[in-house]
Amino acid sequence: MEEDLNASNLYYKEKHLALIYKKPTPIQVVKVDYPLRARARITEAYYRTPSTTDYNGLYKGHYIDFEAKQTQNRTSLPKSMIQDHQISHLKMVNEQGGIGFFIIRFTSHKKTYLADAMELIREIKHSTSHSIPYAWFEQNALLLQEGIYPRINYLKAVDQRYLKGE
Repeated sequence: MEEDLNASNLYYKEKHLALIYKKPTPIQVVKVDYPLRARARITEAYYRTPSTTDYNGLYKGHYIDFEAKQTQNRTSLPKSMIQDHQISHLKMVNEQGGIGFFIIRFTSHKKTYLADAMELIREIKHSTSHSIPYAWFEQNALLLQEGIYPRINYLKAVDQRYLKGE
C-alpha cells in the first residue's frame, strides 16, 4: 500500500493539488563504512524514537497527517497494529486544528478505507475486544476509490469528510 500512497502523493504534487510526504523513520547512525566518499554505506543503525505517523503535508491550506495500515485479516483490524505514540500524535493534530485520519487496507477484501482518527481512537479505547471489526469500517469509514491516477484517491474522501463546501 505504501507504494500506492507514494504514487498518489506524487500525482497530487505534479497536479498541484497537495503536498503530502512520507515521513522518514528517525534512526541513529552508529557505524559507517567509507570505502569512497561517494560510496559511504551505513553498516549499523538503530531506531532513535518511534515515528509518529506515516504521512503529512498540506492540502487546500489545511495540515493533514495520517497513518496507513494494511491487514490480511478478513474480519477485523487488530488493535495492536496501532501504537500508543500514533494515537497521541493524532490527538495532538486534532487539538491543533489539523486533519488526522487512518488509511486502512483490508487486502482480503481488496478494499481501502479512510477512518477519522478521533472516531477510530474512540473505538479502540472503548472496545473490549482485541480488534476492530471489519463491519465498523464499512459503517464508519469512507471507502476509497482506487485506480491508476491517483492509485488511491484519498483526497476525494478528505473533501467529503472534512472540507465540505471548500
